[in-house]
Amino acid sequence: MDYLGLRFDQLDEDAVVARLRARTADAPFAYLVTPNVDHVVRLSRLPDDAGEWRAYRRAGWLLCDSRILALLASFRGVRLPVVPGSDLTARLLRDVVEPGDRIALIGGQEGDLAILSGLRPDIAFVQHVPPMGLRDDPAARAAAARFAIDSGARFILIATGSPQQELIAAEMLDQPDARGTALCIGASIDFLVGREKRAPRWMRRLALEWLHRLLSDPARLWRRYLVEGPRILWLAWRFRRPSSSDRPDGP
Repeated sequence: MDYLGLRFDQLDEDAVVARLRARTADAPFAYLVTPNVDHVVRLSRLPDDAGEWRAYRRAGWLLCDSRILALLASFRGVRLPVVPGSDLTARLLRDVVEPGDRIALIGGQEGDLAILSGLRPDIAFVQHVPPMGLRDDPAARAAAARFAIDSGARFILIATGSPQQELIAAEMLDQPDARGTALCIGASIDFLVGREKRAPRWMRRLALEWLHRLLSDPARLWRRYLVEGPRILWLAWRFRRPSSSDRPDGP
């Protein structure tokens, strides 16, 4: 479904989990992204041919990670099933990966592998922690992409923040020897290893998870949520749903 320049898949969480279960370690490489309000606002400030736009548009699956975004879309008659990246990452480890699988983590912190191995001791985890400043460091992104490819992992969890993680995934797609499936998971790894806590379920149902995160780390997140985030209201107001003749033909 077309919304604000992105083509969102009409898949719920169970449908995505089923797609991931079918992916093997030697499958042609594909990656999954979960844009939220912050992603969409940032993209709106970039030219249409920017590398970040290209990274999102080349994703094998593009899922809505924001109940606010889904609500605004619904006012224009656009249905966006919400599949939070944090929930999907937890489901991946619980319901998708099988004993003996290999998972590569790009990002995170030292000590994360020990925690992940404790959660799934039957899985082989490997990790690459890139330097800061990935967005403006093509060599570091290339090194991260190469580590993921060489790992032979069935699944690659890219947790370097957006748009760095999407750029890494897109660079992997350009490599003919890339295999498996990457998920651009942002802060999901922090929740998974217990470094941060998710918002209470009632706040998530009421689309208030952003408020929980703001109150948890106001010094880092106040600008994102209070200054930049409200731009989504203007973007949603001016959105015009494409007619069938406007949409590109499917595959």
